[in-house]
Amino acid sequence: MLLILALGFQERTDTKEAREKMVRSQIKARGITNGFTLEAMRNVPRHLFVPEDLISSAYFDSPLPIGHGQTISQPYIVAFMTETIQPKKDFKVLEIGTGSGYQAAILAHIVDSVYTIEIVEALYVQAKKRLRDLNYDNTLVKYADGYHGWEEKGPFDAIVVTAAAEFVPPPLIEQLKDGGKMIIPIGTPFTTQQLLLIEKKGAKIKTKNLMFVRFVPFTRAKDQ
Repeated sequence: MLLILALGFQERTDTKEAREKMVRSQIKARGITNGFTLEAMRNVPRHLFVPEDLISSAYFDSPLPIGHGQTISQPYIVAFMTETIQPKKDFKVLEIGTGSGYQAAILAHIVDSVYTIEIVEALYVQAKKRLRDLNYDNTLVKYADGYHGWEEKGPFDAIVVTAAAEFVPPPLIEQLKDGGKMIIPIGTPFTTQQLLLIEKKGAKIKTKNLMFVRFVPFTRAKDQ
């Protein structure tokens, strides 16, 4: 588990202050209280996970484009999804939709291991390099169709899906540990979706609607 982020350079004071303000005004003020989540949001440098021309907007209260029709989620949503799975230090977490790698980095700051899947090859290459350069050595990135999950690395204590699916992929349910939690947006692409919390208790699957959200579509491999 990564406790201290070894960036290899001296971070500017203004980005540290912007990140602290983000946590205080966008996250704590909206009710996020999980200590692990708040610590991760304070320490992971979001400005290193956005395109260079958007660095000045990195700590704004909004999602940002990262190319290829994808986005980095609004900071509050990242914090909310992280807190909702109730992360613990010994967790093994699967993420579907690596994007820029920011959500994976937040999780990696907290849990023992993160397995993250990206279907857009260019984003996969960029995120893999970024996470490696920032010393997130407890994170493994895979270029694949996230619908199928990562069976050989499961089961997982939690699964975080950062793209909107029209239904919950059955392989992800199968790869969730007994007692595990999944958070996933469900609904029609390009409209408002429901963010769902799914809890697996033996053969019983419990589902709870959390809030309305708007995520990019869950992309499948072309041959599916």
